[in-house]
Amino acid sequence: MWFKHLHLYRVHDAPALNGGDLSEALNEQAFRPLGGVEARRLGWSTPAGRDSERYLHEIQGHRLLSALRQERLLPASVVKEEVEARAADRETAEGRPLRRQEKQALKEQVYEEFLPRAFVRTQRLDLWWDTRRDLIGINASSRKRAEDVLDLLRQTLGSLKVTPLATRTPPTRAMTEWLGDATRRPGGLALGDQVELKASSGDDSVLRGRQMDLDGEEIQTALEAGRQATRLAFTIDESLSMVLADDLALKSLRFADTLLDEASQTDDAGDPVVRLETDFALMSNVLADSIEQLIDWLGGEATATASTP
Repeated sequence: MWFKHLHLYRVHDAPALNGGDLSEALNEQAFRPLGGVEARRLGWSTPAGRDSERYLHEIQGHRLLSALRQERLLPASVVKEEVEARAADRETAEGRPLRRQEKQALKEQVYEEFLPRAFVRTQRLDLWWDTRRDLIGINASSRKRAEDVLDLLRQTLGSLKVTPLATRTPPTRAMTEWLGDATRRPGGLALGDQVELKASSGDDSVLRGRQMDLDGEEIQTALEAGRQATRLAFTIDESLSMVLADDLALKSLRFADTLLDEASQTDDAGDPVVRLETDFALMSNVLADSIEQLIDWLGGEATATASTP
């Protein structure tokens, strides 16, 4: 249950929903498996999986929700190959080239025929809602997937005003300063061994480094040439390691061994729900503290205008 990635959002004018009302609303938008001709579907699931019927877990103001996303995998190359074969057969039979509209109709026909036979991929996307800090974090590998979950939450609640979390100091500027000058690194920040450097202008090349000394000569030379850090690995207060991206996404999260040991030593009596809630309580507290520290290092939070799509 430990999150791997996190996209962060500020909640504005959060709706006053108690746990019971929210659970009922989530249940109404529960996930259902794909139908035969559906390409994708997203709905709420129980965070503890089949071992529970609860759609919401709330501990000391921290809420945990889970969404399931299913999609059929139909490669465009497969559709294209079949369309070209059918088009060639028709052109031979009719003695004329097919018009663009006719080829488009063929493509739609092939897609509808092949879709029910395509493989189905299921993905779980967890949402952490810190109601005390009005913060939402979504455990998703991409911003697009996180936005999909937010759209589902808006649909479930009827309205939800959120903006991507933003800081006064852009992450790229701060990360570049931390790399280039050790004296400007905040106390409690320890560099990791991953970095991504991009040229400031006129050059689309990207320099990526893994398992390397970030204080080494190669990195410093690249910075002196004008490159800026768009991803940087570091640890906050020895409790949470991450790769920070230029859009403030937290990637490759890794929690301290002491925290994982504490979780594993907790007696859950073999109850998967107790195990889930124990892990979530420990994880959410560390996330909340670490994100507050990160925001402070980045000059505080930037003001933003709330939006309600």
